[in-house]
Amino acid sequence: MTTFTHSSGHYLSVDDAEIYFEIIGNPKGSPLLLLHGGLGNLTDFNGIAAQLASEFRLIGVDFRGHGKSTLGKSRLTYQRHQADVEAILAHLNIDCFSILGFSDGGITALRMAAETPARIKGLVAVAAQSQMEADDPILPMLSGVTAEFWEAKFPDAVSYYRENNPEPDFDALIKSVVSLWTNIKHSAYPGSLIKQITAQTLLVRGDEDHLCSLKCIAELRDQIKGSVFLNIPYAGHEVYKDSPVLFMKVVHDFLTHQITKTC
Repeated sequence: MTTFTHSSGHYLSVDDAEIYFEIIGNPKGSPLLLLHGGLGNLTDFNGIAAQLASEFRLIGVDFRGHGKSTLGKSRLTYQRHQADVEAILAHLNIDCFSILGFSDGGITALRMAAETPARIKGLVAVAAQSQMEADDPILPMLSGVTAEFWEAKFPDAVSYYRENNPEPDFDALIKSVVSLWTNIKHSAYPGSLIKQITAQTLLVRGDEDHLCSLKCIAELRDQIKGSVFLNIPYAGHEVYKDSPVLFMKVVHDFLTHQITKTC
């Protein structure tokens, strides 16, 4: 199978939630963990998965509350996402892998690469910042996101969520995700921890991304030793959808030819 279907996966009980995951691709390939963005789900990566499935064992995870995973009662933080994902990897006995994460998935990936550097060979962090400051100009915008706003902007995505999630409550999910985005404490963004990353790292950003600034990613590149940075013109926050050909050309080359680290 070369794409995620939300029909061939499994659940793992992690604390107070049921976390859904799927494994597709080459069963003998190197493990590649795919982590989606906020209010998305693992099928968002199907365009990418179809081009990597022949070479990699792809592990897709729905973050808690997203896709087919239940929300539970725990506060949603990047640390919580990290714990859920690491529980799945432990369940699968995967202790050496690479990660491709977008936005919230990229931030979670940065935390994982910083806190367990020996386990991660390669990291592709897409539209992901390492820190949110109290005076960041996007904080008021993130704080103001409501269920009504999101459903008006992305009606198909919200309908898909309601049809597929076993315990759909979009109001509760939005409030949890907004809390995640606006939390600037230690349990949130990785901050200075990123200096501990040893994985070979590719940072990707769309030049018109209004959520993840050029300055933010340039500073991130300077703090992760040996990292490389791709800024794609004419692309926004969802750079992998806005410029899929260039994105995949660079990402595929990075994953297949540039990663030499072993665990």
